[in-house]
Amino acid sequence: MALRTWACGAMGVVSCVIGVAGAQVGAEPEERPDQPVTQGERLDQPPGIPAVARGPGRLVPMGPFMSIQANVDGDGNNIVGDAANEPSIGVDPLAPNRIVVGWRQFDTINSSFREAGFSSSVDGGRTWAAMGEIESGIFRSDPVVKFDDEGNAYYASLTITNQNEFLNDTFISTDGGVTWPTKTFALGGDKLWFAIDDFTHNGPAKLYQGWNVAGNEFFPNQFNRSLDGGLSFEQPVEYDPGGFRRPAFGQVAVGPDGAVYVVGGWNGGDSDILWIARSDDAQDPNVDEPTFGVATIDLSGGEDFVFFGGGGSPNPQGLIGQANICVDPASGDVFVAASVVRVFGGGSVDIAVFRSTDRGNTWSAPVRSNDATSGVWNWFATMSCSPNGRLDMVFNSNRDDPNNARNNKTFYTFSSDGGRTWSSDQVMTPQWDSHVGWPQQNKIGDYYDMISDRVGAHLIYSTTFNGEQDVYYMRINDYDCNGNGVGDGDDIDNGDAQDCNANTIPDACEIAAGAVEDANGNGIPDSCETCEADLDGDGDADADDFFAYLDLFASGDPGADLDGDGDADGDDFFLYLDRFVACD
Repeated sequence: MALRTWACGAMGVVSCVIGVAGAQVGAEPEERPDQPVTQGERLDQPPGIPAVARGPGRLVPMGPFMSIQANVDGDGNNIVGDAANEPSIGVDPLAPNRIVVGWRQFDTINSSFREAGFSSSVDGGRTWAAMGEIESGIFRSDPVVKFDDEGNAYYASLTITNQNEFLNDTFISTDGGVTWPTKTFALGGDKLWFAIDDFTHNGPAKLYQGWNVAGNEFFPNQFNRSLDGGLSFEQPVEYDPGGFRRPAFGQVAVGPDGAVYVVGGWNGGDSDILWIARSDDAQDPNVDEPTFGVATIDLSGGEDFVFFGGGGSPNPQGLIGQANICVDPASGDVFVAASVVRVFGGGSVDIAVFRSTDRGNTWSAPVRSNDATSGVWNWFATMSCSPNGRLDMVFNSNRDDPNNARNNKTFYTFSSDGGRTWSSDQVMTPQWDSHVGWPQQNKIGDYYDMISDRVGAHLIYSTTFNGEQDVYYMRINDYDCNGNGVGDGDDIDNGDAQDCNANTIPDACEIAAGAVEDANGNGIPDSCETCEADLDGDGDADADDFFAYLDLFASGDPGADLDGDGDADGDDFFLYLDRFVACD
């Protein structure tokens, strides 16, 4: 087993990815010593003076895709001179137009000091509330955001103490991410990811989280859980007690049977294996310490999984991508995606997808999800599983400028047959430069995040359309805010959903997300209802209006003729009474 390092320097991406500059450092021992990588998370600079200049927030169209800037102020403006990266997204299953995003917020690019940035939307990401910071002034990083099935939002956040301890807190919001009043010490460590069991719990949500070997105060333990909705977290446990299989730089997922999966590679970085740890008893509150079995995806013949790019890469001091994992909620099939080299030929960093149909025990041969390329970087693979079996994949690529790793576009592809084949890549953005806007560290974070539904997907990602690092939301395909598997546009066109204000959003979804009011609970936004009995125009029908109509009726005023038959009679009087009651 050969560990490779990627020190591309000025030799370019082709030299790097074909291994000319990737030096073999020796055969892998049976039990490899832990080799903490250089930590990108450092409490090494004080906060700088926050940027104050403003510019317009960006809407960036590209064919059928629209990128909408999320890190904006209350007027929708961009903050010029700050930076935002490493975004994560949560979508409320009770009201899918209610979305929360979190990111690493640098108030100025003149300092690497960062905080827990966040924003929320109640119209499906079309507009965003003024960005905020959880515990402003506290160093925070590695945000992960999710909702449980009761509409509670969770924000996992790394902090580093003055004693250089890597620890995590979980913040909880019950108002759709507007406020985060509940804070729980979650133990944890660097590069933490968590998942929520939406399948088997009865009562409070179950949260499962895993983290790296490096930046870990609880080594060799890397996993813990909360069985009470994030109000407390148990002591960490190992994946492989007495062994050396310790997944790093990967994600956590939960299957429909409640099994917990964690994927990752060597802590030291690029290698020819991935580990997939599975726990069947983590869901059981009667089990004091969850246990895991660990399977291996093993490449051979000089192929490698790539986590770090090095100096000549599009993300020099960051990851080229996490190991992604998701589970098909219908079939239970498990999917892993990761960046690889020398697997498919062509001298590119490609994205490989592996499938398991037996709960992670065995794995298919790799399938390339991106179109074939030669000598380019396909990086930041971001994969999610939809409830109806579709796999969505987003990634960056410099394929249109292969001699410049920094010049990238963002692409989308999908699979409708369990990852066996993939659609042709669709470009979603104009070209952007991944080397601008660095906030005193040469990277644009380590990951993007995406959530799929029956019709499309919600994507949150970082890019540099403003000449700086900002966070953008994108809806892939039509919305499905009622979860019926039909695009909202079709629901409205077919008369299956009402849209009284003609804003392309079904009324019921706006009401559920709190975007509009429905005081009388009749399913019609109040703004679409008019009170015909309100004669004085004060917004309601009261005694003043009733006696005003009586005066018109008694005097035979033409204004009392409500049915337009030329006179004011009993029919008009009772018609007014009906209107008066309807306004109540």
